[in-house]
Amino acid sequence: MSLPVALSERRRLPPHRRLVPLLAVGVARLLAKARPARLRKVLEFTRRGARPATADQALAAREAVVSVSLRCAGQGCLQRSIATALLCRARGAWPTWCTGVRTHPFAAHAWVEADNHPVGEPHPKGHYKPLIAIPPVGEAGGR
Repeated sequence: MSLPVALSERRRLPPHRRLVPLLAVGVARLLAKARPARLRKVLEFTRRGARPATADQALAAREAVVSVSLRCAGQGCLQRSIATALLCRARGAWPTWCTGVRTHPFAAHAWVEADNHPVGEPHPKGHYKPLIAIPPVGEAGGR
């Protein structure tokens, strides 16, 4: 059975701006294979010292990630969200990284939020119930 998949719109980055997003995507691919507890520890460590990301910063990072990775432009939400958070961190900021579920019909999803709203997502806040959220240090729940 095949499913039609609509890819996110991909804008092309100039060659000199592709390296850091490509590195973020590569590291994210490895982290996406880690157990949830390990992934959480790595992301909690990585967020230290970063200021909270704005919605514009998080969206720019997401667009850069999607532009260099076909997998992240498609159904690879876990890798895309991790890469987006890592790219934000490389730029000195940290969004709230989330993973969660919806129940009817069941689906799991991973995304980033900034300014208390999902970034670049087709669904509104509350569509998925967060199970793990890693906000910037100093925000509610960010210790």
